[in-house]
Amino acid sequence: MHIHILGICGTFMGGIAAIARQAGHRVTGCDANVYPPMSTQLQAQGIELIEGFSPDQLLQFETLPDLFVIGNVVSRGNPLMEAILNQGLPYISGPQWLGEQVLYTRHVLAVAGTHGKTTTSAMLTWILEFNGYKPGYLIGGVPLNFTVSAHLGESQYFVIEADEYDTAFFDKRSKFVHYRPRTALLNNLEFDHADIFADLAAIETQFHHLVRTVPSDGLLVVNGEEPALERVVTRGAWAPVERFGQAAINEWSFIAQESDGFIVKKSGNEVATVKWAPDSGVMGRHNQLNALAAIAAANHIGISPENSARALATFKNVKRRLETIGVANDITVYDDFAHHPTAITTTVDGLRRRVGKARILAILEPRSNTMKLGVMKAQLPLSLEAADNIFAYGASTGKESLGWDLNEVLAPLNTSGHSRAKAFDDLNALVAAVAKEAKPGDHILVMSNGGFGGVHQKILKALAE
Repeated sequence: MHIHILGICGTFMGGIAAIARQAGHRVTGCDANVYPPMSTQLQAQGIELIEGFSPDQLLQFETLPDLFVIGNVVSRGNPLMEAILNQGLPYISGPQWLGEQVLYTRHVLAVAGTHGKTTTSAMLTWILEFNGYKPGYLIGGVPLNFTVSAHLGESQYFVIEADEYDTAFFDKRSKFVHYRPRTALLNNLEFDHADIFADLAAIETQFHHLVRTVPSDGLLVVNGEEPALERVVTRGAWAPVERFGQAAINEWSFIAQESDGFIVKKSGNEVATVKWAPDSGVMGRHNQLNALAAIAAANHIGISPENSARALATFKNVKRRLETIGVANDITVYDDFAHHPTAITTTVDGLRRRVGKARILAILEPRSNTMKLGVMKAQLPLSLEAADNIFAYGASTGKESLGWDLNEVLAPLNTSGHSRAKAFDDLNALVAAVAKEAKPGDHILVMSNGGFGGVHQKILKALAE
């Protein structure tokens, strides 16, 4: 079958493209921005890419594709989508195609939650791979234990990062309702995606829909520290529920140790000890919870906590999760995907645990749809409190511009005559200010869910000069 994917260069749709190619389909695709690294990864797998969404691309094929798979970046008015609709050509969403063509025969382990989905999915996938389960997987990032973010796999098991974002312009349900997991891991739940959800209750309803798809002989692994998830489970759970958290009241709990290692407890009994590799890049309480959840999910398919702990001892985290980009003049620059206030808090806290009293210079670009709408702006100052200096960037014009005053929001961080938080609408000015402030021994933490104009390399260059 010939499949043509619209919006192919996103991490999720690119993963679907790779899986479809591995399944033996001819795969082509198009996107508004066809550039490395996704473009080169796809082309290396024999996938033909077309720049843009012009309907003229339909004329490039000797025969029309058998099916068009539509990513959620495509909306009505997209010229290629309008041509597909006008000509009555067959189309389907990415999540529905994956659910119907790949996942329906598999034991799906789905990882859902506002934060930590990518890291926890990577942990769980590595636990299965390390223990010889040869899983399929689709992860919304680049796990450093693997060379690709998606793989068809060789066994009945498939790990998927289960996103609550909407499926497509013609299907406003969350993506994860298409996956029908047998093991569903609910990591946490907060308000996010303000562009599509009115409030937290609306997201809870989508999580409830996910819970309704888990069979009675499946398992729900639920964060016992999250009130929103407790409300979801209270609305109805037809599969057994195992809760995890630091407190011993949970079926799965942990005791923290030095260097962020931890002892795993099940039903009050110590069953394993996790020790991260020194170069893993994994740190912080949030990653202890992520790992505990992965251990509980793996236990459901027969992998003991001890064998999961052995796997996690060789886990290497995911790109853009406190990833060291470079060092210049004894100043280290990190990259992290954090963009929600809770994720910012845990990321800064994780780095603080690593560097102790050394200075942390936090560089933030609040560019997610939720942040641009200003829904979470009041939480920003507290999320950055543990950083010594804060440099925030908000473009003044264009589609990335903020609709609120960044300086005004960060003002609570500037007290007692100490101006440690500054906002910029010029990226070069921000880089110059960071380079002027930074001193040997400092740690520069860059946080954004986008490319941030290549600011990491610009800062390293400025520091070197």
